Amino acid sequence: MKNNILLEVRNLRISFSTYAGIVQAVRGVDFSLNVGETLAIVGESGCGKTVTVKSIVRLLPQDVAKIHGDNVGITLDGEDLLSLEEVEMSRVRGKRIAMIFQDPMSSLNPTMKIGDQIGEVLLIHKNVSKNEARLQALELLQMVNIPNAEQRIDQYPFEFSGGMLQRVMIATAIACDPEILIADEPTTALDVTIQAQIIELIKNLQRERDMGVILVTHDLGVVASMADRIHVMYAGQIVERGTADEIFYSPKHPYTLALLKSVPKLTEDKQEPLYSLIGTPPDLINPPHGCSFAPRCEFAMKICRIAEPSPTSFGANHESCCWLHHPKANKSGVPEILLREVV
Repeated sequence: MKNNILLEVRNLRISFSTYAGIVQAVRGVDFSLNVGETLAIVGESGCGKTVTVKSIVRLLPQDVAKIHGDNVGITLDGEDLLSLEEVEMSRVRGKRIAMIFQDPMSSLNPTMKIGDQIGEVLLIHKNVSKNEARLQALELLQMVNIPNAEQRIDQYPFEFSGGMLQRVMIATAIACDPEILIADEPTTALDVTIQAQIIELIKNLQRERDMGVILVTHDLGVVASMADRIHVMYAGQIVERGTADEIFYSPKHPYTLALLKSVPKLTEDKQEPLYSLIGTPPDLINPPHGCSFAPRCEFAMKICRIAEPSPTSFGANHESCCWLHHPKANKSGVPEILLREVV
């Protein structure tokens, strides 16, 4: 893994104006991505993961979404993306930063042939003819292992399975050799065999092209063999960050522990009910005082509902925002009790 920073996000805050009030969807997020690195952002649905990555390519609805914050910044190789005009940003979007969306069926145009949709990206960002765009689109379909690509290139999205559509989305995303590939739930609604194939395909393309990859998912099992670093997100904030080994083998935040415990294991007693984290993420129109996870945390203390915890460092890359790590907290085996059940 290389150490030069390609993308940096600083103090990102995003709010949405709705009929019910202002939704504080992202609340002070910081992270960076190195060249050739895979960064995974994990958490339940509704925790702000997709909103965060869409803000990078500025795909949030401008009429209701607002990016704000003190010294907020999204910089790509030193260039501030938030300061770019839309015309300039359109040259970045799709060419330097590409995105694979959650639902390929709704992301592709049902009235256009697959080859035309891939070729459109090439025509916009590269100085090629229509014939050259078609040839490159065919090569891309073959690269992502679409069978019978010569015939498939002239078919429509409804003629493809979910797994094949996801491969088409990947082909479209890598068409212009992006520096960063954002994969937002790339394996949603796919069976486990196809999931493994899609993840392996992204890994191979990353190695060949030296791309930085941001993988957004709620499934920790998907990132186990792929991520270099993992950021755990809850209620619009990153509550724990670390290397993949640190998150999987030495998790510190109760929410991370709960996510890990929610992953079924072959070694578990089949008669025992599967673990389920009770409750739901908080209403971000009125975020709770203190720690946002406190209402669902079995280890919550009085201070957790009063004041927001500061990050505690456990090494160069590993930190967690939890009052359990405060020197004055009652240690009494917490969260080691739960940790023994997870690892």
